Amino acid sequence: MSAVNFDIAQQAAAATFSDSYSEARQKFLAAAPKSRSYPCSAKGPSGEPLFTDAIYFGNSDAKKLLVLISGTHGPEGYCGSAAQLAFLQARFHEELPHSTAVLIVHALNCYGFAWDRRATAEGCDLNRNFVDFSKPLPANPEYEELADDLVPADRSGEGARSAEAVIAAYRAKHGELAYRSARSRGQYTRPGGLFYGGTGPTEARRTLEKVVEDFNVAARGQVVIIDYHTGLGPYGYGELQCEQPSGLKGHERATKIFGPSVTSPDLGTSSSVSLHGTQDEYWERLLGDRHTYIALEYGTYTNLNILRDEHWLFKHRPEVVDSELGRQIRGATKRHFYPQNADWKEMVVWRAHLVHRQAVDWLRSAV
Repeated sequence: MSAVNFDIAQQAAAATFSDSYSEARQKFLAAAPKSRSYPCSAKGPSGEPLFTDAIYFGNSDAKKLLVLISGTHGPEGYCGSAAQLAFLQARFHEELPHSTAVLIVHALNCYGFAWDRRATAEGCDLNRNFVDFSKPLPANPEYEELADDLVPADRSGEGARSAEAVIAAYRAKHGELAYRSARSRGQYTRPGGLFYGGTGPTEARRTLEKVVEDFNVAARGQVVIIDYHTGLGPYGYGELQCEQPSGLKGHERATKIFGPSVTSPDLGTSSSVSLHGTQDEYWERLLGDRHTYIALEYGTYTNLNILRDEHWLFKHRPEVVDSELGRQIRGATKRHFYPQNADWKEMVVWRAHLVHRQAVDWLRSAV
């Protein structure tokens, strides 16, 4: 690979990444000025209005559709927004056949993006909020055993030591995989806790449903969804994760498009455990085997105490969210899910470009 190509990657990374939600939105609207804006009822840290923006390229009756979604988890939007800008800069959307279109959804959880908070304004993990709330909610009794220690009210030395001792005992007794599943798969009984799925659709979920309705996504014959995430896996690597709702058939569809690097919790190859209420659950209900969903998950760091601190702040000390302490904790969350290093940014851009090209090539050729 020539030095010129490395220079191009460096320039692309510098041009596409932003330092705030507002900057990311300005860049996106500059690149996609005909976007449709969906307002959020919450405001940003300075009282600024917040929006999810969507842009559609292609014929309105195209039977094949690529959907690119950023910001499902707040500060993971820095990566997703940059990847979407890289797609636009590569001009993939300008040479689409009549049968194929692209829908880009920018900053789905715009509140979390603006506040550097992984959760929504309601305190929900959006990627646990897509359950069918007309049915009994998934149970997670294992989380109940750990809930008060995962987000303890007392962060002092003694309180922290006590909480860590309970967690260490659970891990020793049940094993690491069981601990990760209990902590992460989603829970619906502890508002303010980790990976809380809520008691009804969040505003961000309703926004996605409105975008899907406005652009008639349900009528398409083939839909490929790329949902950008960060925080799991090796630093800088973009893992192509399938989710459990699509099952092995969904994994087979994804492998045909993206190759054998696609992972699945059903096969034990994913860096994620099986989860409740993911976005793929929504797409599966809506489209069935007409969709292929992947979470493009970029690795960052491994210190999940960052997430516990964020939840402690908003649950137990909401009055200091915008104080020096609050900004310190939110800044740590931002750095965890958005490593602001040149090497990480370049890895994001390179992998995103490859995945975008694979998706567009497959849609062009798919019958």
